[in-house]
Amino acid sequence: MSDNARVSGNARVSDNAWVSGNARVSGNARVSGNARVSGNARVSGNARVYGDAQVSGDAQVYGNARAYGDARVHGDAQVYGNALVCGNALVGGGSRPI
Repeated sequence: MSDNARVSGNARVSDNAWVSGNARVSGNARVSGNARVSGNARVSGNARVYGDAQVSGDAQVYGNARAYGDARVHGDAQVYGNALVCGNALVGGGSRPI
């Protein structure tokens, strides 16, 4: 973890995962593997970000959503509910919601 990044509640960051910038990981969220959460990104609720996935910019992953593999969630994107973003998927820019 670096900069102003915060992990709170029952959230966990493990393995080689990294949280940086002003990113927040909260609730029961898990960030693991080689995943990266950066910028002003938020991962919360029961969300999982793992593998080589990246969440950056002002993106949000929350609820029961999963981002994994080489997935990228960036910009103003919101991924929530029971959504899965996986493989080489890219969700970004001004995307609103999945």
